[in-house]
Amino acid sequence: MVEYHVAVYMEGWLGSMLLGASKVNPQRFSDFLNDHAREGWRVVTMEKDIRRMALFWSREAYVVVMERPLR
Repeated sequence: MVEYHVAVYMEGWLGSMLLGASKVNPQRFSDFLNDHAREGWRVVTMEKDIRRMALFWSREAYVVVMERPLR
């Protein structure tokens, strides 16, 4: 048996407000994934998503589905 966890990773709103769009920082995203891996989570799948903010801004996000053995 396994348990699943869905997490959404996205950058802060400041880059979107200042630059018009915010891209995911690879180092911070790696840290996010490694933090979950230390807790025993393994990435099953992920999907890139563009999230709208207000009317003119958007930011990149990832929806990450993870699993680990049921404790």
